[in-house]
Amino acid sequence: MPETSGWTGRTPETHVIDFRAAEQLLAARDPKGAVKLLDQVIAAHPENTAARLLRARAFFAAAQLRPAELEFTVVLEREPDNAFAHFALARTYERQARPDQAKRHFRLAAALDPNPQYLKAARFES
Repeated sequence: MPETSGWTGRTPETHVIDFRAAEQLLAARDPKGAVKLLDQVIAAHPENTAARLLRARAFFAAAQLRPAELEFTVVLEREPDNAFAHFALARTYERQARPDQAKRHFRLAAALDPNPQYLKAARFES
């Protein structure tokens, strides 16, 4: 079936290049550009959890909190022990003024990984 999106000749290698370029765009504070590249990668490889996690981070950086929440949730369905994804989902809930959900995921992140940032956010003493 021919592609009509204008992206011809897409291969696994070009998707890896797009993924790496999206990482660079996110680091350069162009989250929307990163999302655009990652949309292509995920369309071709919906099972790619790393691409979904990067797209979730890009949505978060672009203050697109609902898409970020949905993408972090997909990642956690596939990798329930991903401490970073729990932490990032908690930060997403925090920015949405949903403190109970945020607290739960901050604590899950800290329980999975004793990263000082996760432990501080978990506020176990409270």
